[in-house]
Amino acid sequence: MKKLILALSTFFALSAGALAAEGGIAWDKAPVNTSDTVSLQNGARLFVNYCLNCHSAAFMRYNRLQDIGFTSEQIKDNLLFTSDKVGDLMKSAIDPKQAKDWFGANPPDLTLIARSRAGHGGTGADYLYTFLRTFYPDASKATGWNNLAFPSVAMPHVLWELQGKRAPVYETREEHGHEVHVFKGWQQVTPGTLTPLQYDQAVGDLVNFLQWMGEPAQNTRVRIGVWVLIFLLGFTVLAWRLNAAYWKDVK
Repeated sequence: MKKLILALSTFFALSAGALAAEGGIAWDKAPVNTSDTVSLQNGARLFVNYCLNCHSAAFMRYNRLQDIGFTSEQIKDNLLFTSDKVGDLMKSAIDPKQAKDWFGANPPDLTLIARSRAGHGGTGADYLYTFLRTFYPDASKATGWNNLAFPSVAMPHVLWELQGKRAPVYETREEHGHEVHVFKGWQQVTPGTLTPLQYDQAVGDLVNFLQWMGEPAQNTRVRIGVWVLIFLLGFTVLAWRLNAAYWKDVK
């Protein structure tokens, strides 16, 4: 029994260490509201301008963006590349072989990324919101960037012009006779075109769009679900009163 307890303790300790190493820092809560069409539209613009160059959303068509308030003309004028059509899938133009040479791997499809990245630290949206806000310059990496939420990530910081360059600040503590470095915050090295608050809001909009893109019908499903529950509640009351009327004269 003692051996079993020791083995389980060792297993959970190793698992916790592996998760901590994989997950980096704690994930921040993403400001997701898939009913906010203004946020979704801004997120869609950011996605097309900054993400779609390398990442595809191969399970999403451009015309589905009409569900978040874009007209067909707005999609054509502002969100389509020259050769694309409104009914086309949102595919990246990057050559997979070139992408593998540049980044070491082909950039993943982002259609379901917000649903697939959920973990012990929070939802997939929480992870993406943290990931896109924790890049920092690192000259030892091929891309010149590293990330606290995904250490040694192959992806460069494509939003760096918006955010600027920041360096993580650590505090050295002694725990159990060993020095450990604890993340304390950020130091702005060079400013971006957005203030820190504006950048966080922009990333929140982008993550909101990624969350919506994983299930575009989610708002419709919720609305239908509410009406179904109202109907069932009304039917329950009706059935209850009808049952009472049938049995009131039965002794």
